Amino acid sequence: MTQPIHVIGGGLAGAEAAWQIAQRDLPVLLYEMRPVRSTPAHQTDRLAELVCSNSLKTDQENAAPWLLKAELRRLDSLLLRAAQAARVPGGHALAVDRERFADEVTSAIASHPGIELRRQEIVRIPEDGVTIVATGPLTSDALAAEIARLTGSNRLYFYDSISPIVDAETVDPAIAFRASRYGKSLDGGDDYLNCPMDRPQYQAFVEALLAARAVPAHIEEDRTPFFEACLPIEEIARRGPDTLRFGPMKPVGLVDPRTGRRPYAVVQLRQEDLRASSYNLVGFQNHLRFGEQQRILRMIPGLENAEFLRYGQMHRNTYINAPALLTPTLQLRGEPRILFAGQISGVEGYVESIATGLMAGRHAADLARGRTPRPLPRETALGSLCHYISGADPRHYQPANIAFDLLPPLDAETRHKLRHDKRARHAEVCRLARQSLDGYLDACL
Repeated sequence: MTQPIHVIGGGLAGAEAAWQIAQRDLPVLLYEMRPVRSTPAHQTDRLAELVCSNSLKTDQENAAPWLLKAELRRLDSLLLRAAQAARVPGGHALAVDRERFADEVTSAIASHPGIELRRQEIVRIPEDGVTIVATGPLTSDALAAEIARLTGSNRLYFYDSISPIVDAETVDPAIAFRASRYGKSLDGGDDYLNCPMDRPQYQAFVEALLAARAVPAHIEEDRTPFFEACLPIEEIARRGPDTLRFGPMKPVGLVDPRTGRRPYAVVQLRQEDLRASSYNLVGFQNHLRFGEQQRILRMIPGLENAEFLRYGQMHRNTYINAPALLTPTLQLRGEPRILFAGQISGVEGYVESIATGLMAGRHAADLARGRTPRPLPRETALGSLCHYISGADPRHYQPANIAFDLLPPLDAETRHKLRHDKRARHAEVCRLARQSLDGYLDACL
């Protein structure tokens, strides 16, 4: 008899992974510690329980989340079928009835003859056989210690501080200037875009930060004390009117070419390693509502018309430094029989967790059959997501949501032809992605 594949965690990623394996006629042992041991976020013992929102992002055609969901549907995702069955009115968003969604997934898993669901806490990763770790952002302390032992304690993070990401095309080049402090950079170039502020602009920005509304705490972990090394910018501002100017907004070593003088304060934007069309606001992690972030960050000179691909966040989130540890097929480089999926692999969002669960399940099935797993093409949203979490710069790694800047850029001729029509560019990226996925699947037949 074929040895069962172990899937640890019955959340979005784990449930999807187990289903994908079982659909390939391979036995699965799916472990879920609830209700034996609960978490501060979960209310039930249902699989794939949604804890913070009932939205699986937009279903508007030719948006990046739409593309990712289209690919998941093409690959027969259980959770996307459950979402459709549990759908409720939500405009362009794929909103679901949480209870019905969890019931649909739990029923499908429990009734599948190839899946054995065990309600127990796993504190040690099995020593042999293919195993998927999909324990989510609230991995138990005992299993987190086991993962740290396996991967190295310096590669496991428990507190997620995410800076906002802005679309590069929406930064005003007449204001933001390229420079590194004192002209120093690793490759001799100008590594940063710099948004300069004068004194009145800085003071208005600080006042807005201090008056802004924070995200309400949903679960106990959201009240974990902040690390001094990664304080949210609003907390830094509370420590004194000039604290930001001596912290992430320090202007030393920079000269504004428009004035020939050092700015009073500066916001630095660093190009994302594998997200060439976007910039990260360096040191701007925060705990503000998304609407507040948009309003306040657009007060920064050069970002008045900015479009944000991701907003800043700070919350408890156990995840590994995936680029240092994982291959594009989500396998642990040091022990390829072990795969990671879901938020612990370094993705943000429900759909992204489902996506990595689906891919880990497919790859685990290949491993169990003695085949070499094949990553999806980079042109696809699924392939690009896995490429990012395995290939980003491990020194500056931050979990990612799906966005077009993760996918390869269009060729120069097409970009030029469609330079004034962003919707048409996005539609072409989606067309190429779906064409590439079709080609991949045809080759697998």
